[in-house]
Amino acid sequence: MAALTLDGVCKRYGDFEAVRDLSFEVRKGSICGFLGPNGAGKTSTLRMILGLQPATAGRIDILGAPDGRLVRDRIGFLPEERGLYKKMTPVEAIAFFGALKGLPAAEGRRRARIMLEQQGLGAAQKKKMKELSKGMAQKVQLIASIVHQPEFVILDEPFSGLDPVNQQGLEAMIRDLAAGGATVLFSTHVMQHAERLCDKVVLLARGRKAFEGTVDQAKATSPRFLELDGAIGAADAAALPGVADVETLSDQDGLRRLKIALSPGAAGQETLKAAFLNGLDVRGFALKEPTLHDAFIGLTGDHPDQPLAHVEAVQ
Repeated sequence: MAALTLDGVCKRYGDFEAVRDLSFEVRKGSICGFLGPNGAGKTSTLRMILGLQPATAGRIDILGAPDGRLVRDRIGFLPEERGLYKKMTPVEAIAFFGALKGLPAAEGRRRARIMLEQQGLGAAQKKKMKELSKGMAQKVQLIASIVHQPEFVILDEPFSGLDPVNQQGLEAMIRDLAAGGATVLFSTHVMQHAERLCDKVVLLARGRKAFEGTVDQAKATSPRFLELDGAIGAADAAALPGVADVETLSDQDGLRRLKIALSPGAAGQETLKAAFLNGLDVRGFALKEPTLHDAFIGLTGDHPDQPLAHVEAVQ
């Protein structure tokens, strides 16, 4: 059963079309990654889902409603633009946001204390928000967005600005949300998080859907590849059997690391064997499976870590 359905959704700002004919579904209880570089249309789409701005065309259904505002108390939202009242304590801030979703203040404070303890923030309960680290403050804001126990959680670039330890903690929180029955949709331009977390991904490029499916299905669209280290020219590598493309990853005084994309059906062993038989100076090698990052570039032609020429400033 779908918790969210988009059908032919478009969003225009004057002559600029930020989102074009976008259709996808998110099943109830799943984790879905909404992936693309900055400026691809992700935030515009999330705001339309939430009812914060209207779609120019198309249909949106979230939790059985045509507008997120009609089911706002059943949705949790972590915006990309973070912000909590700096003079509040974490407990006060969480209870305040819970009250906006209809949660009684006393119950909000009770849940806040429990959830802060669960996230290792028990000692920070009485501090002011301005005294917390960025990672701690971001955890508090996520707790504030889910303290009312929403059925559907939308997170816009939740990993932005976090160090690796806090990123791992946030990934654990997202898994716990889904394990508890919530549906999670999160946007990101960092493919590694989606690769570890998601039941499904939707890849967005220049406002259009480039792919919808599982992580494994996405990776299956890209070839396996060889990494070769040594004094090897890219042209020599390109002439080997089973090679579709060659990328130079590094070059230091003639010692190169080459990423060699294999042709469909090529296993890599014959390519490597030919390299040795042809006398190429191979000093190291590894046969690797494609990542979601590789699949994104292959499917969209864009690099997920590089913002597009236009920016979603009009959102």
